[in-house]
Amino acid sequence: MSSTLRAGRRLRVRGGQHEGRFALLLLLPAAVVVFGVVLWPVVRTLVVSLYDVDSAMPGSYPFVGLDNYVRVFQDDRFYSVLGHTMYFTLVSTFLELALGIAVALLLNAPLKARWLWRSIVVLPWALPTIVNGALWRWIYNGQYGALNGLLDTLGISETPTQWLGEPFLALNMVIIADVWKNTSIVVFFILAGLQTIPSDLYEAARVDGAGPWRAFWRLTIPMLAPSIAVVLILRTIEAFKVFDIIYVMTGGGPASGTQTIAFYTYLQAFSNQLFGYGAALAYLIVLAVFALAMAYLRILRQNELAGVE
Repeated sequence: MSSTLRAGRRLRVRGGQHEGRFALLLLLPAAVVVFGVVLWPVVRTLVVSLYDVDSAMPGSYPFVGLDNYVRVFQDDRFYSVLGHTMYFTLVSTFLELALGIAVALLLNAPLKARWLWRSIVVLPWALPTIVNGALWRWIYNGQYGALNGLLDTLGISETPTQWLGEPFLALNMVIIADVWKNTSIVVFFILAGLQTIPSDLYEAARVDGAGPWRAFWRLTIPMLAPSIAVVLILRTIEAFKVFDIIYVMTGGGPASGTQTIAFYTYLQAFSNQLFGYGAALAYLIVLAVFALAMAYLRILRQNELAGVE
């Protein structure tokens, strides 16, 4: 009897080992893709950042250790573009969140043809960023742009303004274009959060004497806190690494006034061909985005635990 039991146990162990090997075999292609597409570029960038890879010295790539990173923090231009990046990130994220909440509240109200309004809201997000940038560049054109034409028609200003001709003004104009495109995704995150709030909570608040404004701050905003946190992290990550819309609209100008850290990295690596220095800048961006992603995952984890409780 005991020998029969031992034989059965051995068969189960062997069966489990075969299943484990088969599972590893199935996961192998995915692991290869993840390593090749995600991990290998990160590792390769780290290696390049430790060398002085300069196209002006072909065939000579001396190991410089952390010198490229030290050079980044001694570069005045780095702090300038970091300031542009922080300004772009804070202003665009705040405007997208404020407008997204306002539009989501409107779409959550009983409206006629609500499906049509929701379709219109999603259109800017559906446009490719390159097309969006080209569209707004035409709108801002100082000679024949639609914005100057509109101001002239309304009698507000007859003098054409070069909207992309001054550094600070151009940076704000790019922010408006980015807000126009990305508010849509914020709207749908917030709208999904609004539809999880039970309507009887508003009826109870109304019975207690709370007006619409008080119900918004005391009920709606706290109930939307998880959605708002997720949107803030996602949009902060996207805004911090903004590149394409700036490339299309201003090319980093005028006078480097719209250069962000991602655009500056592109210039150093591919225009100036300082690959080692560009790799160090890129790796700092990776670390910053990784920190934001960890914050995002932690918030999601807290939301899951709150849902379980």
